[in-house]
Amino acid sequence: MSNYQNDNLVQMAEQFKALANPHRLQIFLSLSTCCAPGTVCSSEEAVRSVGVIGEGLDIAPSTLSHHIKELNRAGLIEMERQGKQVNCWVDPATLEQLSHFFKS
Repeated sequence: MSNYQNDNLVQMAEQFKALANPHRLQIFLSLSTCCAPGTVCSSEEAVRSVGVIGEGLDIAPSTLSHHIKELNRAGLIEMERQGKQVNCWVDPATLEQLSHFFKS
């Protein structure tokens, strides 16, 4: 772990804190399944709307919105509004960073 600077450790701690919630972990895993390190996927496969993400989670829309914002704030997912729809995805570089952390 000596390869990491304090700034990186603080960022990683924030990411792990965000993932400590079971719903946020489930959301992150569902968004990241396509973009595992070393894989290639189309942007259509990697991007999901908040409505699609919420299917099957059995949580209120406001709670889902909160979880999405926390994942975005921690730098784990990206978001983009297109009209009334908000799309989310995981940047493959984020998965590479997490993978590198656990390999070190």
